[in-house]
Amino acid sequence: MKSLIIVLTLAIISEAIKVPLMKGKSMRVAMREKGVELAYVDPGLKFAPPEVQAASGATAESLLFQGFYYGAISVGTPPQSVPVLFDTGSSNLWIDSVYCNSRACNVHQKFNPQSSSSFHWTSPRRMFNLQYGAGGMTAYLGYDTVSVGGISVGNQVIGLSATLGTAPTPFAGIVGLGYPQNSAGGQPTFMDTMMQQNLLSYDCVAFYLSSGESGSEIAFGEVDYNKMRSQIYWSQVTVENWWQINTQGFQINGQETGWCQQGCPTMVDTGTTQITMPAQPFYSLMQSIGAQSYNGQFYVPCNAVSSLPTITFTIGGASFPVPATAYVDTSNPSNGYCFLGITKTYMNDLSGQPMWILGDVFLRLYYSVYDRSYNRVGFAYAV
Repeated sequence: MKSLIIVLTLAIISEAIKVPLMKGKSMRVAMREKGVELAYVDPGLKFAPPEVQAASGATAESLLFQGFYYGAISVGTPPQSVPVLFDTGSSNLWIDSVYCNSRACNVHQKFNPQSSSSFHWTSPRRMFNLQYGAGGMTAYLGYDTVSVGGISVGNQVIGLSATLGTAPTPFAGIVGLGYPQNSAGGQPTFMDTMMQQNLLSYDCVAFYLSSGESGSEIAFGEVDYNKMRSQIYWSQVTVENWWQINTQGFQINGQETGWCQQGCPTMVDTGTTQITMPAQPFYSLMQSIGAQSYNGQFYVPCNAVSSLPTITFTIGGASFPVPATAYVDTSNPSNGYCFLGITKTYMNDLSGQPMWILGDVFLRLYYSVYDRSYNRVGFAYAV
């Protein structure tokens, strides 16, 4: 532990590898502002096998773009800037390219490998596919230099989009920060390449997510104690596919429910907006707070927020409360009602156990660290 403290201290005082993030508006919120409430889509489908996603009929937009924080990387020599989603719930790095004429690609400045002296194709030239709900994308595989936060990662495998079945978004690619076991096409992850090239002071990535449109950031190889107001509490990764940990307890207004008495498999995902619970405990929670439903979404009177209970997760032996002011979205009221940032899933993890997902509603309250050296996730109370 002493050596870890030294390493982390060095990471703090070394040259920062940080990228500012912008908060994107989810398609659900954008449509809600126009008076249209989209139907419920199970967030757990993101972690389901491709055949399950395809059979669900869910669109790529409803799975990928529930809400997001995005920032810039640059690719190639000379560098071409690309806005990307940094996603702990996936593992591939892909960007929009000149080979893609889909509507989603055409709204961006597309990466042109012919303009990069450092680009070269895989040999033999290969493609990979990613399933996003009932749609998906295809991409060519190549190598190039990817720069982030002032450092350059040479010979990184990247996917160059050929087809992309999504609606236009503010970002033109995804940097997946999950484990390589979950990478389509055998593509080494961005973190793996950084680690292999010894570019990080410490093999971790950390997120600070603010509630505003700006002020968020991702940090590679370091943690920023200025963004915390507590120590970091660690929880071991249980399945090295995603950042999956174990929740040991769940309380409502301090009363233990027993729902996680045997442990609850929990995904920590910066690419999911809401806190997501298995259906059975979810409906029990909704009943206890008096929530009503419309089109699969649950809401409460906006003026009732102050009387709603705090829910608390026990993770790594520490308590992480989420007050109603965090899990009720008061920014887009509808006739005096506000929608909840908590939803349900019917999906299971790889072991067949009902899964939970800690999305941005939770992660805005807690600075999160994803540690590849010790395969663990850390949370600290955010400033």
